Amino acid sequence: MPERTVAISTDTIKLDAFLKWAGAAQTGGEAKQRIQRGEVQVNGVPERRRGRLLRPGDRVHLSGQPPLLVARGSV
Repeated sequence: MPERTVAISTDTIKLDAFLKWAGAAQTGGEAKQRIQRGEVQVNGVPERRRGRLLRPGDRVHLSGQPPLLVARGSV
């Protein structure tokens, strides 16, 4: 699957907030569940901490969705 770039306007963003921002989860509760079920990887490593801080250059992989690249930019 082709990678999708998602721009953030801050230096960091929490994983659960990023999933909502990117449209990978409709609510914070859905983001939390996906993270806790082990459906999320950050830079190829399974991640179960919803407060994990992401920075530009990080890659987020979710089961059944294209990889998401965190990028710094105006939104």
